[in-house]
Amino acid sequence: MFDDLAGKRTGERIQLIRERRGLTRPTLAGLIGRSASWLKGIENGRRLPPRLPTLVRLAEALGVGDVALLAGTDMNIGDAASIPLASFSRIPHAAIPAIRDAVREPLLAVADTRADVPALAARTSQAWRLWHGSPTHRTDVGRILPSLLRDARIAARVTAGEERRTANAVLADVYALVQHELVWAAEPELIWVVADRGVTAAHAADRPIPLAGAAWTLAIVHRSMGDVDGALQLTGEAADLLRPRLEDGPVELQAMCGALHLHAATSSARDGREGDALRHLDEAQAIVERLPPGYHHPWTQFGASNVAVHAVSVRADLSKSTAARDEARHIDPDTIPSRERRARLMVETARTYHRQRDHSAALDWLERAYPVCNDSVHYSPEARQMASDAVDHGGPMIDRRARTFARLLGLPV
Repeated sequence: MFDDLAGKRTGERIQLIRERRGLTRPTLAGLIGRSASWLKGIENGRRLPPRLPTLVRLAEALGVGDVALLAGTDMNIGDAASIPLASFSRIPHAAIPAIRDAVREPLLAVADTRADVPALAARTSQAWRLWHGSPTHRTDVGRILPSLLRDARIAARVTAGEERRTANAVLADVYALVQHELVWAAEPELIWVVADRGVTAAHAADRPIPLAGAAWTLAIVHRSMGDVDGALQLTGEAADLLRPRLEDGPVELQAMCGALHLHAATSSARDGREGDALRHLDEAQAIVERLPPGYHHPWTQFGASNVAVHAVSVRADLSKSTAARDEARHIDPDTIPSRERRARLMVETARTYHRQRDHSAALDWLERAYPVCNDSVHYSPEARQMASDAVDHGGPMIDRRARTFARLLGLPV
């Protein structure tokens, strides 16, 4: 049925399959939360091909079981590669059922006890440190999230006045951590619920930093679902909320504003808006220069090293592989306090080689990233794609290594 896809660009493949399915451009675009004009740009080649997360959503909407059918000659995957949709649309984790229950639990009646909000805030801070410090952060944080979420929800119920606002600020932080745990491991509906509840808790806290943090988290969900415009609108409005307070605000507020600019830089780059992406990077750099040396935000990790990592990501997203590697060469991984971000830098570096079909070098960087933070590789759709491609196109020299690594990620080989 798809024999005539060989040699065609990604956009041409999407258009052919869309038309065979009898879907109009507005209909398909609407199914993944994008505009018809965006899809038209993809189909006619005026826009860069979508990244793997968006390609997965397109495959789901088109009823295509193999994502590789949509990936054309402009995505450096090749006609022979197989990317089973089930391997990328959701990557199961044992912690998800208990977290799902904690999110859905109605809590209509709660014990008439006084909540210890400072202790709850300390537990939340420790959970974020575990997220950034453990090589298996999803497993380790997943063990404690259900009870932490329940306790935070109860605290927001049983407190009053200023203490209740503080409890809701903590709850918004907990929901942000839950969203990180769920991404690529749970159904989109649950992820949307969690992000939306985080915004609700931030509204109840009625403080600028929780509101901006909740917007940052919700914008991640928008972007992961393909709604780049929605993500940019959220980060822009949140940055506008913080900007008047930058001069005399606490360091955490300044860092949150910087994190919003990094978010906007990445979102713009993934949508091919080079000027906007570089402008937001410059804004983030200007903010980081005002922070105390060595400072990193407790959960966004905004700081000098994180700006440097985003400079690599942005250039990789803009298909500037050489420039991305040049940026990466100037980063000392030991200056990155977060294992998750350190491994992400290595995955981003692998991506620059993958774009040039250097599957051996890409595999080298993935293998280096895995012991730093297993979960940053295992739960990265792009890392899984690169591992699959190393098996399909790496050649005899790396075949055994590639297959061993793919099995480590649970990929079919």
